Amino acid sequence: MKNKNRINEITKIFIIFMIGSIIGYIVEMIVALVQKGHLESRQGVLYGPFTPVYGIGIIVFYLFFNQINTRHKGKIFIMSMILGGITEYLCSFFQEKIFGTVSWDYSNWILNINGRTTLIHCTYWGIAGILYISYIEPLIPKINELINKNLTKILAASLALFMVFNITISSMAALRQKDRNDNIAPQNKIDKFLDENYPDYYMNKVFANKKDVT
Repeated sequence: MKNKNRINEITKIFIIFMIGSIIGYIVEMIVALVQKGHLESRQGVLYGPFTPVYGIGIIVFYLFFNQINTRHKGKIFIMSMILGGITEYLCSFFQEKIFGTVSWDYSNWILNINGRTTLIHCTYWGIAGILYISYIEPLIPKINELINKNLTKILAASLALFMVFNITISSMAALRQKDRNDNIAPQNKIDKFLDENYPDYYMNKVFANKKDVT
């Protein structure tokens, strides 16, 4: 029974992550359209309409708010600001350290923290927390019902395998692009495969908002 409950919880967290990733992609596409006047890819992985930083953010909300009793909008707003700001900062930090790139840079914004987040963006996370409590959290019981069905588990497992591949190949391609930028020649067949199938022009098109850190 414990194993079943653990599997159900992991499945639920994964579903929540995917919901957040898809919502994040839609939000980012709208933001790009408003800011630049045209659609621009804001994917966080090579394949599919997913922006994982939002998926991570919504998991943070789920895990945190699942442990506290208050649903006072003011308190939720403040806590979401802090949680979202920390999440955004850490995602930017690790992206830079691992891949040598950043997908957002707020260095020119007022009240920014190392260009990784700002007060205004923390405010957006605060609003997102309220939206989560108002619209996503009420769906959790329905998700609980769904994950008890075998079809849901099969679909979730299939999608999880796809996302493992998606994140893995995206990370490998990004690391290989970093090596190319450092003038490192391909060392093996995998590097040659990545060079042929994920060249710079393709990577820059998919991750249009990405910038190299100098």
